[in-house]
Amino acid sequence: MSDGKIMKGERLVEDGQPYPGSLEELLPHRKPFLFVDRLTHVGEKLFIGEGMYPTGTWFFEGHFPSYPVVPGVILIETMAQCGGAGLIANGTVPRNGLFLLVGVDNAKFRRQVRPDELLRMEVETIKVGSRMIKQRGKAYVGDELACEAEFTCILVPPNKDKV
Repeated sequence: MSDGKIMKGERLVEDGQPYPGSLEELLPHRKPFLFVDRLTHVGEKLFIGEGMYPTGTWFFEGHFPSYPVVPGVILIETMAQCGGAGLIANGTVPRNGLFLLVGVDNAKFRRQVRPDELLRMEVETIKVGSRMIKQRGKAYVGDELACEAEFTCILVPPNKDKV
């Protein structure tokens, strides 16, 4: 980072291709808070990813024990992780930055997501500003829309103690 602007990163995958590596290479998140399993499409502005929440996932113990459902905030976090990983994979931002989710707009939850269902996220970049990034995401189980939202993140420079 210099002058508060987002510096470009290195493109890690060709346009329209999946990212072949681990998402831990792209994101600072780790289990149990890394929810995206793979990026299946890295475009210039569109990213498609997949994730699954297995039966034993930690939040199902309390949400809800007799009828486990993925919390809506986790679905939004999963879409934001997919979008952030895509921005790093296509070189829009460098690998060593840290994304912080600062806003969520127009969130709608259309279908419950249950344990062991494959979630497919489609995340589109709307705007890349000097430090802010706005994206729109949709999450599907099969062909059914489960969740949609717009979200805004800021990129914190590496080794920065305060935002």
